[in-house]
Amino acid sequence: QVQLVESGGGLVQAGGSLRLSCAASGRTFSSTSMGWFRQAPGKEREFVATISRSGSSTLYADSVKGRFTISRDNAKNTVYLQMNNLKPEDTAVYYCAAGLYGSLIAKYDYWGQGTQVTVSS
Repeated sequence: QVQLVESGGGLVQAGGSLRLSCAASGRTFSSTSMGWFRQAPGKEREFVATISRSGSSTLYADSVKGRFTISRDNAKNTVYLQMNNLKPEDTAVYYCAAGLYGSLIAKYDYWGQGTQVTVSS
């Protein structure tokens, strides 16, 4: 079992930045890849970014490439999502997930409760 708790969401103006954190507990954090997903109202959950177990590999959705950065600190059992140059279309509930490296929701077995990010224009 892995428990995931996200934090760092909030309200920000377009062009601003936020840093999301996801603290993990349970099985060995360094043995699992981590991902961030998001779900906007009325839309399906979508992939945002993923990072491998060691942190050496990352993958991003085209919509966030160059603006968002995923990272992890295995000593702190925490994964981060640094979001810069935010746009109103980034508004969504952001979820942290643990599982296999990749962009498919089905690769992830454990999910956090989500944190709301709202970007005003």
